[in-house]
Amino acid sequence: MNKYIFDSSAEVAKAFADFYLEHSNDAQPYHVALSGGSTPKILFDLIAKDYVDKFSWSNIHFWWGDERCVAPDDDDSNYKMTKERLLDNIDIPEANIHRILGENDPAGEAVRYGQEIEQFLPQTNGLPKFDLIILGMGPDGHTASIFPHEMELLDAESVCAVATHPESGQKRVSLTGKVINNAAQIAFLVTGANKFEKVDSIFEKKEDHKLYPAAYIRPSNGELSWFLDQAAIGK
Repeated sequence: MNKYIFDSSAEVAKAFADFYLEHSNDAQPYHVALSGGSTPKILFDLIAKDYVDKFSWSNIHFWWGDERCVAPDDDDSNYKMTKERLLDNIDIPEANIHRILGENDPAGEAVRYGQEIEQFLPQTNGLPKFDLIILGMGPDGHTASIFPHEMELLDAESVCAVATHPESGQKRVSLTGKVINNAAQIAFLVTGANKFEKVDSIFEKKEDHKLYPAAYIRPSNGELSWFLDQAAIGK
């Protein structure tokens, strides 16, 4: 496991953009699962501003690690955020954008999206293999949309599953743990002091760390990297 620690979320975004650029040209096509959240917003803004001409966009396929079951123009949509901040500002073929159809029936969409992933991605260990999966972590230790009350999604046999937000009850479609852990590269982008308790528990393997889904993200044959700011790691 690699840990990269920076003073601010902006520096985290810059370091990850360089990491992403370094690895994205290694494979053609290059399949990336994106994340929502505050740090990816900074990352996408940065790439759209300073990295537009550095990536071979025709080789990159964008997927999503999870999505809220809302319409693509809803403010809750991870796709909408990515479209406005990144996709509208780069020259990428429409066929390379594989969004989760959040407006569809959640159960049916989990099946459909899983089938699309299996159609396009190479297989390793009997599972689709992403080149890179970008993850965040919530203050409760969840990642993608695998929450502590639905730990069974870490071991689900399906590629995607329907998850439920523990407070709002909102349905989401998420990659499952086995598919995430099958990726060649997994990168956590974690910033903010409200993440410190869980980060500390996971890194130090404290007694409660097994309660947090993020602690179970350990690629079977890939590389795991954490990009953190000082607030998340503690002074």
